[in-house]
Amino acid sequence: MFLRNCWYAAGWSRDFAPDALTAVTILNDPIVIYRRRGGEAVALQDRCCHRFAPLSMGRLEGDDLRCMYHGLKFAPSGRCIEIPGQAKIPPQACVRSYPIADKYSVAWIWMGDPARADEALIPEFIGVDDPAWSMKPGRMDYNANYVLINDNLLDLSHIAFLHNKSLGASFTPEGVSRPNISKTAHGVKIENWISSGPSQMSSTLSKGRIDIWQTYEFVIPGVFLLHADFYPQGTAAMFPEREPVGVEPMHRQFTCQAVTPLTDDRTCYFSRTGRGGRSRSTRRRSTSSASRRSTKTA
Repeated sequence: MFLRNCWYAAGWSRDFAPDALTAVTILNDPIVIYRRRGGEAVALQDRCCHRFAPLSMGRLEGDDLRCMYHGLKFAPSGRCIEIPGQAKIPPQACVRSYPIADKYSVAWIWMGDPARADEALIPEFIGVDDPAWSMKPGRMDYNANYVLINDNLLDLSHIAFLHNKSLGASFTPEGVSRPNISKTAHGVKIENWISSGPSQMSSTLSKGRIDIWQTYEFVIPGVFLLHADFYPQGTAAMFPEREPVGVEPMHRQFTCQAVTPLTDDRTCYFSRTGRGGRSRSTRRRSTSSASRRSTKTA
């Protein structure tokens, strides 16, 4: 069972090149994605309404897509606009069109009611083209149901043991504080301190112990936003169980992840991680606006 009135990551924006037809499967739906001449993405049902031939095996003609079985041509809206040898086009000659938008270097697709597709609801990633951050994208495909992937990413109890050398630092279970867990408009937010040994991310961080304030937000249907701010040792004692105020971190790291169900037992996991530095006030505004936007998803 899938949630449909949500934005899902169909792929990185760069995966969908101009003049190319790309076949994908999302939530068991076969979809073909291409770009108009102006660069805007189009997503159509990958099945001709006539004899069910894959439109991904068709031909682009300007902004339109022609099926190469009997020649029906479809507009980006999914409406058939031409049938060879036939002047009359039945109104039922159409294929489903999906709202799709490029944002944060990701092609996001709305799988539910098109009338409810609001681009303001797209969760905030940080794009590879963001000048304030140095981000590296990745992708993994699993032969597993998407719920298992979400379960793994929400299970933070394993971090101190399994990822004790993550974040370019080393820490023990004793160095991980009890998390603060709060409900957001459409998910959960987890915050806690990690007291760690030196980090190898920079020469400054390698000179002594550090405190890491970690904020981890899950947004339905499967988007994860992880901020990690690195502070001098002793900062956690000054601000127990809360985010530091008036203290700039020595280093900032951000990881954004999106889980997209392809079928009942296949899942795509997109991730992007990097370092950089937004101002703290900008980050607070971004986080609060993302929480407000998420209230409208269902």
